[in-house]
Amino acid sequence: MQSIFIAECIGTMILIILGQGVVENVVLKGTKGNNSGWMVITTGWAFGVFAGVLIAGPYSGAHLNPAVTLGLCLAGKVAWAKFIPYVAGQMIGAMMGSFLVWLMYKDHFDATESEEDKLGCFSTIPAIKNIPLNLWSEMLGTFVLVFSVFYITDASINTGLATGTKIGLGSVGALPVSIIVWVIGLSLGGTTGYAINPARDLGPRIVHALLPFKGSSQWNYSWVPVLGPMLGGAIAAGLFLML
Repeated sequence: MQSIFIAECIGTMILIILGQGVVENVVLKGTKGNNSGWMVITTGWAFGVFAGVLIAGPYSGAHLNPAVTLGLCLAGKVAWAKFIPYVAGQMIGAMMGSFLVWLMYKDHFDATESEEDKLGCFSTIPAIKNIPLNLWSEMLGTFVLVFSVFYITDASINTGLATGTKIGLGSVGALPVSIIVWVIGLSLGGTTGYAINPARDLGPRIVHALLPFKGSSQWNYSWVPVLGPMLGGAIAAGLFLML
C-alpha cells in the first residue's frame, strides 16, 4: 500500500508540474511561450501524462487519476482496499506539483492582470458555462480515456492478477495513454478544458484557494470536473464488463 501511495504521489506530481506548467507558459504574461496556443497545451499535457506514467508504472500501475482507479475497481481489476491509497497519493501529488510549478512561474503570475487566467492555470473553466453540457463533456472525455485504458492494459492484466503485481497503465502503456489524452484534448477539450481527472482539477484548485490570489476559485463549478470524470469512468467500466 505504501509503494502505491508514494508512486501515485510522485507520478501525479510530475504530471501536474508539466501539465499546469504548459498552461502557465502559454497563458501568463511575459513568458517565452505566451499565446502559443491550444496545440502546445494539449501536447504538454499529453507528454506530462507520459512522464508520470513512465515513473509510477513499475510501482503502482500509474493510475494518476481517481476516475481510472474507480473504473479498475468497478471492473474487478483492482481491490477496493487499494482505492484510498491510490486516490490519496493522487490528490497529494497534484497539490504538491501545483504549488511547485506556481512558485517557478510566480513572477509571471504577478505580471498577469486577469484573475480568471490565473485560475485557469490551476483548474478548468468552461468556455461557455452550461452545467449539464459541461458535465457531459467531462463524462464523455473520461469515458474515452478509461475505456481505452482497459484495452491498453488488458493484455497484461491477467498476468498481473496471477502474480500479485499492480494493475494499471504500467510503463508499457505510457505512450498509448499519452496519445489518448492528446487526442481527447484536441477533439473534446474545447468546451471545459478537459479535466478528465478529479485530482488534476481539485488538487490545484485547493492550492489556488490557499495562495494569495484576489480572484475566486469558482467552487460553484468545482464539482463538475470531479463528478463528471467519476461517472465517465464508472460507465466505461460497466460497458467493459458487458462486452
